Amino acid sequence: MMNSSSTNSFRPYNGNVEIPLQDLQNGANSNSNLNGAYMNSMDNDDDYEGGFVQKVQNFILRIRDDFIGNCRTIHINNHEYNLLYKYTNNYVKTSKYSLVTFVPLNLFEQFCRLANFYFLIVSCLQLIPGVSPTGRFTTLGPLCIVLTVTALKEAYEDYKRHKEDDRVNYSTTEVLRNSSFVHVLWKDIQVGDIIKVYDKQFMPADILLLSTSEPDSTCFVETANLDGETNLKMKQSLEETQFLADDLNQLSSFNGLIECEHPNKRLYSFSGSLLMEQKVLPISIKQVLLRGTMLRNTKWINGLVLYSGRDTKLMRNSNTTPLKRSQIEKSTNHYIIFIFFLQMLLCTACAIANGSWTASNRKAFYLSFTRSNAVEGGMSFLTFLILFNNVIPISLYVTMEIVKLIQAYLINNDAEMYHKETDTPALARTSNLNEELGQIEYLFTDKTGTLTQNKMIFKKCSIGGIVYGNETNNNRSSSNQSTPATPNVLNNLDDINNNNTNSSISSKLHKSNNSVNLQPVDFHDDKLLSDLNSKTDQSHNIQEFLNIMAVCHTVVPEQEDGKINYQASSPDENALVNAAKFFGFEFTHRNQKNVFLKLNGLEDIRFEVLQVLEFNSERKRMSVIVRSPNGKLLLYCKGADSVIFERLAPNQPYADVTINHLQDFASEGLRTLCIAYCELDQQVYQEWLKEYQIASTAIINREAEIDRVAEIIETNLFLLGATAIEDKLQKGVPEAINILREAGIKLWVLTGDKQETAINIGYSCQLLTPEMELVIINEQSKENTIVELNRRLNDLSTRSNSTENKEQMALIVDGNTLNHALEGHIKYSLLKLAKNCSAVVCCRVSPSQKAQLVRLVKDNLASVTLAVGDGANDVSMIQAAHVGIGISGEEGLQACRSSDYSIGQFRFLVRLLLVHGRYSYRRISKLVCYCFYKNIALYITQFWFTIFNGWSGQTLYERYTLTAYNVVWTFFPIIIMGIMEKDVSESILIEHPKLYQLGPKKILFSFPVFWGWVLNGIYHSFVFFAIPAAASYKSNAYSGGENSELFAFGLICFAAIIITVNLKLALEVRYWTWVNHLATWGSMVVFFCWILIYGRVNAKGIDSDLFDVIYRIGESAHFYFLLLLVPIIALWRDFGWKFVNRYYKPMPHHIAQELLKSNDSKYVSKRTFSSYAFDTQELGQSD
Repeated sequence: MMNSSSTNSFRPYNGNVEIPLQDLQNGANSNSNLNGAYMNSMDNDDDYEGGFVQKVQNFILRIRDDFIGNCRTIHINNHEYNLLYKYTNNYVKTSKYSLVTFVPLNLFEQFCRLANFYFLIVSCLQLIPGVSPTGRFTTLGPLCIVLTVTALKEAYEDYKRHKEDDRVNYSTTEVLRNSSFVHVLWKDIQVGDIIKVYDKQFMPADILLLSTSEPDSTCFVETANLDGETNLKMKQSLEETQFLADDLNQLSSFNGLIECEHPNKRLYSFSGSLLMEQKVLPISIKQVLLRGTMLRNTKWINGLVLYSGRDTKLMRNSNTTPLKRSQIEKSTNHYIIFIFFLQMLLCTACAIANGSWTASNRKAFYLSFTRSNAVEGGMSFLTFLILFNNVIPISLYVTMEIVKLIQAYLINNDAEMYHKETDTPALARTSNLNEELGQIEYLFTDKTGTLTQNKMIFKKCSIGGIVYGNETNNNRSSSNQSTPATPNVLNNLDDINNNNTNSSISSKLHKSNNSVNLQPVDFHDDKLLSDLNSKTDQSHNIQEFLNIMAVCHTVVPEQEDGKINYQASSPDENALVNAAKFFGFEFTHRNQKNVFLKLNGLEDIRFEVLQVLEFNSERKRMSVIVRSPNGKLLLYCKGADSVIFERLAPNQPYADVTINHLQDFASEGLRTLCIAYCELDQQVYQEWLKEYQIASTAIINREAEIDRVAEIIETNLFLLGATAIEDKLQKGVPEAINILREAGIKLWVLTGDKQETAINIGYSCQLLTPEMELVIINEQSKENTIVELNRRLNDLSTRSNSTENKEQMALIVDGNTLNHALEGHIKYSLLKLAKNCSAVVCCRVSPSQKAQLVRLVKDNLASVTLAVGDGANDVSMIQAAHVGIGISGEEGLQACRSSDYSIGQFRFLVRLLLVHGRYSYRRISKLVCYCFYKNIALYITQFWFTIFNGWSGQTLYERYTLTAYNVVWTFFPIIIMGIMEKDVSESILIEHPKLYQLGPKKILFSFPVFWGWVLNGIYHSFVFFAIPAAASYKSNAYSGGENSELFAFGLICFAAIIITVNLKLALEVRYWTWVNHLATWGSMVVFFCWILIYGRVNAKGIDSDLFDVIYRIGESAHFYFLLLLVPIIALWRDFGWKFVNRYYKPMPHHIAQELLKSNDSKYVSKRTFSSYAFDTQELGQSD
């Protein structure tokens, strides 16, 4: 509390610093001149005492320091002067391209991808005469197809952005020009314009509210476009600008200067000042209407444009979600680099061999060597680089992109993840992380609104040491004892309500409650009403308690059909205000300075609101300073017990018993808030008010300054009691947590609730079980935190190393401990302890601590993390995790908009992870490995051929047929598998969560698995070359008696490859549909149709190396025998490997597949799957 002896240094004033602004009417002041005017005027002002002058001078210096280089200056009604600042116009452009820039910019972006750039270089090399063995366009053709597909997708998406931009930019609004309002396009609005917006219209820019159609100059806005919240928020202009109303002359002649912060992303804060008529008036977010918000329940408003276009907070917050890439994609990029270096080594080796062969055969008369051995070797290196370039699959990324987009579509249209009550489907906001959903090991979840419904119901309260809300046990602690007297604040309200009113409160209250359905209240206890009617000290306690509930809030009442609906920023506030109404203290309306209550449905009383010290996640409390109906100056405060008890005056009569009640409430899983107040001395308040006014006009760090000043006044509180609010679990949460735990996912609950409440909810949702040992760490100092963590780790090391002991531990830690535990090397001790626990509950945590905990696991464990939440305080956690899930709930859509995926209820996580996640992991793993396999199988065949053709780099395959390999002959089967493949049914995945471990254990995609596919491709390539070569050696290939020729031999190899790689993929498919059959067998049929048709083409200008080849070799049984023999020899290893693993080393999904075949799956227990560990790396060939 500030020392009252210093009051003489201040002179009471009306809250505004009076400063003459000599040149303001002309709007021509520079910052330096303006502040010089301030200083000169203050030095010559004899009306101010020296101390006050000095403090105001300091204030002005502070304003000046903040202004210079740190703020935006806007001159009101001086359009020409504002143009000098060159503020951005209001044109909004979310599109990326124009008709002119699309081709170069899109190509630049695509070639920033390393693989595309690599193939571009290869394509350029192919254009060099005498270098390319495969023709000029065998790489460029497929590359163009890949680039075109991606470009078309980008063009379509950008076209939609252009349409939306045009819709917005060519909307109109009314702007004050030449003393009248005219319709102006949104894109032509400028900073400093005065505009008029009507009911149900959107704000075209960020504007300062000047006046409204309402007498108290208030308005209501809906912010759904900003944060997803549909509840209305009240805004109110400064009292000094209300006179503008709708008077055009007043608006046109209105002059002043606005200094405000530079454009930023902060949606819930604003710092600025309006300098007019010798006053410096603080502007806060309460006077600012942001672009994208809709005016509601207000006929019109006038406002001044502060920020336009890309400077608005809406645009600043667009596209802020960080880019995330899955573990498979990251690993694939690493593998591509590794394959590239191996390819370089292969090319180098072949070039050296070519040089050696050339040197030893230079005397051959039929060879014309015109270059030196060194030049020949260098040119051959480029030749081999072109020959082997597609060892890295050119179609990999576009194939993955197509598959992932369709996988995201399947997620979006999954009816089993549709929440009917809120009309909320699942939504994949990105397709990059589909497979990541199948690899989650750590799941971090918020509690309120995520595990619970976030529909708060007022159940109980503790007032003056007595619990109300228990019909069977009203007097839980000291109700039979005499209660100490409390300060007589409202004179028992007897000055307001006569005795007849008080005596009839019970009957009229019940009558009122029976006629109105107050869903946020479920209270059953007549004793509170009888104590309220009594003329005892407890009656005063109850009255003041209910006053605080009815006055200390930011709720906006909305009249609808003669009834009042409360629009609250949080469900807690809604429950408290409705509870006050339930007890007869009905909040009816508010204006800029007053809150009005209707007592017992009869009589209105007014509280003058002087200051509102708002709630935030750091303060964990809210206070209002009011003048009561009888003139008393009061501070009402509600907040978390941890912050309220720190601010209580000594000798609190109800503190101990209230602590017991808080613990009882928390043990029942109820959310608690403490209610307290104090009476302020007028002189002390005036002294504090001066500090508050200085803080409220700070341009830089205004919120921190206000919080600092609030700390001064929020002291010496008197504790009245506490509220207990129920937040029920969502449907299916316990079942979902059990399934996720069985799937091997470790769950961490991060909540701002009390420890007892968090633990109780943990038991309710079955995160915690009676068999678990709770490891509770609550320490207040860094030293004690270190000691306790080390002690727990020592206990852990002495335990048995069995899994059973580890799984029976649950860690409970509070926010104070985390403040120390997340510092330096201490966090590694915390992590070591936490990872040995099957569940972790962190209570009283802040949003920043949530993100720190996620990053602690993400950065230090080789595990994939998922964070799920529903509110703005979960955004940092959601963005920090590998995968972020938003749940659309009562706190708006900020979490959803910042997430990678959004769902309507927590229970849908089970299907999202165990079904979609696991399927996507399996599909993408197979897709990536197969794409490398099929290209290695094709192009390493050329290496074997090179050994036998003098290392010349001669291609074995016809150029056009080769070009279509990745984009036609093998493209569609893998696409269909990536979209539709299922190794077991969806119901089996849910019934047997152990099957989810396929992803976290990296069974299908890891370094050994990937190289297993690569080696298998090399083996197949040898078979593709060696068998036809051996069969053709010294034999006639055709019935006509002609010897084998190059492209005939190449066609035999190529046809065998097409059949084998498609059959190889068929071996990997477990779920066959007509689409799979069409893609697999159809690709082979199309290939043979191609060579039959292309084999007859001999037109001028078309150089066909396959002319008539298929018809000549088709006359020989030799050809058909090889097409049968080669796939059998190549695939026997794959089939044998699968057989051995399936029947001698079966894994859980093998068992499920066999049981499905025999229709015995309904008899199988989860224990059957638990008995087989995922301990065998099957090189990806086991399914």
